[in-house]
This record gives sequence, C-alpha cells and structure tokens, in this order.
Amino acid sequence: MKPLHVVLALLVTAIWGINFSVIKLGLATVDPFILAGIRFSLCALPAIVFVGKPNVPWRYLIGYGLVFGIGLWGVVNLGIKAGLSPGIASLVLQFSAFFTLLLGAVVFKEALNRFQVLGMLLALAGLLCIIGITDGSVSLPGVVLVLLGAVSWSVANVIIKKARTADVFAFLVWSSAFAPLPLFALDYGVNGSAGYVALVEQLSTTAVASILFQVYPNTLFAYWIWNSLLKKYPVSTVAPLSLLVPIFGLLGSALVFGERLSASKVLAVVLVVLGLAVGLYGQRIFKVLVWPTGRT
Repeated sequence: MKPLHVVLALLVTAIWGINFSVIKLGLATVDPFILAGIRFSLCALPAIVFVGKPNVPWRYLIGYGLVFGIGLWGVVNLGIKAGLSPGIASLVLQFSAFFTLLLGAVVFKEALNRFQVLGMLLALAGLLCIIGITDGSVSLPGVVLVLLGAVSWSVANVIIKKARTADVFAFLVWSSAFAPLPLFALDYGVNGSAGYVALVEQLSTTAVASILFQVYPNTLFAYWIWNSLLKKYPVSTVAPLSLLVPIFGLLGSALVFGERLSASKVLAVVLVVLGLAVGLYGQRIFKVLVWPTGRT
C-alpha cells in the first residue's frame, strides 16, 4: 500500500475506535434509539437526493437498513447505556467476525477450518476475561446487548454479500433511509414522549457534535475510504488493519473517560485480537510460512 493509503486506513480504524466514546458522550442526553435514528436520518439526507439508487432489489436495501441501523447500532447504543464501557464495547463487537464465519457456514455452506475454530476458542477465553472484570466498566446486560449487535452486524454482512452491489456508498445511503422511523417508533413505544421532550430540553453542543461525528467522519467518510481501499488493494492487505479498532477504542475510552486499562483488560484484548488474527488469517499465514518449505 502507498504510504498515504496506509495513513488513511489507520485514520479510519482510529475513527471507528474513538466513535464508541463519542457515542457515550451523545447518550448522556439523548436516548439510544433516538441517537441512532438521528444518525441514520443524516446519513440518508440530503445525500439520497444526489446519489442514485444502487442496482439491487429493494429487499436488500430495506433489510440492511433495519439490521444495520436497529439491530447493530441501536442495540450497541443500548449496551453502552446499560453500563458497558466504550472500550470494552469496541472489543466485544469484534465477535461479529466469528458470527459471520458461522453464518457463512450455514448460509453459503463454507466449511470452518481448524484455524477458525482455534481463533473462536481464543476469543471466547477473552470474553470470559471480560465478563470477570469487576471495576464497573462491564455489565452483563451490556455485554449481551453488544453481542446481539455483533450478530446483527454479521447478518448485515451476509445481506450486502448477497446483494452483490458495486456501489457500497450508494447502498449505505439508501439503506440508511429505512432505519430512522422504526428507531424513533421503538423509542416512543418503550419510553413514550419522554425521550423527545428530553431531546428538546437537554440537547447540548456535545450531543450535536456526537451525532455529527457519527454521521460524517465515522459512517460516510470512513466507510467510503475503507471500501475504496478494498477495491484498490487485496482484502488480505487492508482487512487486517481493522484489528486495530478495539485498540483505538480502549485508548479513546481511557483518554475521554479515564477508563483504567487493568491487566485483565489487557489480557482480554490480547486473547480476542489474537483469536481474530488466528481465525481470519491463520490459514493464510500457515500456507506462506510452511508450504514453501515443502512441509505439510
């Protein structure tokens, strides 16, 4: 990769990691579903006026919008609100990679190899470390909710794979239009008008900045850059950099909220990231290191 493209890729992973802390800042005064609803409203508007509809069936746009908007970010917002720290949330969400492998095995009949199974076991050990953390940065409901968000992200990945769209940016813009109304309705169904009254009365510049960061740098800019790099370079070159997201997530939470990086958290990060590396890239590395020597 060219040096500029490496810098851009690192910038994207930093934005995605820091975004978890930005979400928590917004949740101080805005309900989780409303925060996600405003985010996806601005992702769709006004861009949808200028970006043509991608050439995919409506069911993929609607399904992706609902799963990505509600199942992923609406639920992750709830998880952070339920007491999971931004840093730990960024780490737990990476389990989406393993859920995607499992869904691929079911939907696309893709067999799991030994490296993927080993990676899952390492990551599960990391998850047990996370559940055992008692410093107030972890809540069991928060972990469960973010894991559900990870499952939704995996389903969203399957949807976009089946859609086979060539224009990911347009797909993101148009699918975003189907998330806001259900998110707003869900919040009203759960909390009545209280969340909207609080939005009007308590909306702060911090909340506005949080929303704008989630929409423009985090969603539209970062996904555009990332997918542009994936088109230009092999996936094996770009994708491994995403392992840095939870690192930036934990650093961002430590800087913004003073989250303490205890030994148990460091161990959890090592196990989960190592599990991801082994599960996603272990077989490829094994082939490079072993096969050229003629060993099997």
